[in-house]
Amino acid sequence: MREREAAKTPSLAIISTKGTLDWAYPPFILASTGAALGWDVSIFFTFYGLILLKKDLDLEVSPLGNPAMPMKMPVGPDWFKAIDWPIPNALKGTIPGFERMASSMMKKTFREKGIASIPELRELSLEAGVKMIACQMTVDAFGFAKEDFIDEVDSWCGAASFLPTAQKADVILFV
Repeated sequence: MREREAAKTPSLAIISTKGTLDWAYPPFILASTGAALGWDVSIFFTFYGLILLKKDLDLEVSPLGNPAMPMKMPVGPDWFKAIDWPIPNALKGTIPGFERMASSMMKKTFREKGIASIPELRELSLEAGVKMIACQMTVDAFGFAKEDFIDEVDSWCGAASFLPTAQKADVILFV
């Protein structure tokens, strides 16, 4: 029994449903990490998460969807960068260009901290063998064309085709 368990390759199934810059990190970090550990990893991209498979990624932070998100300044002395700037939701939604500014600050902060960009993490995941599965229903519902997406999409299918993969996975994550 132990030998059989030791010989088994762990598997991870991720369901990615969000397509903002901040929500793009979890599925790719988890997938690339799982693949680096030798796990079989599949990501099912559905609804807004499908955007993460597009050829051209123009992702932005969505502060309104994450009220707990503190603002960090990517420039200035260390004491200034360490401050969590609580920005009220009412301001986030009414200041023109706030999302663009917040996205720019997040990208700059991540770059300075040596954190890979989303295109880099996606490429790392692909190189490590992560299967990227696109939700066909979402493609149809939003009127996308397959040409809009990267060539490395492993398959185009619906939930009924992905759920058996998820059922057999050792770890299932919904992000």
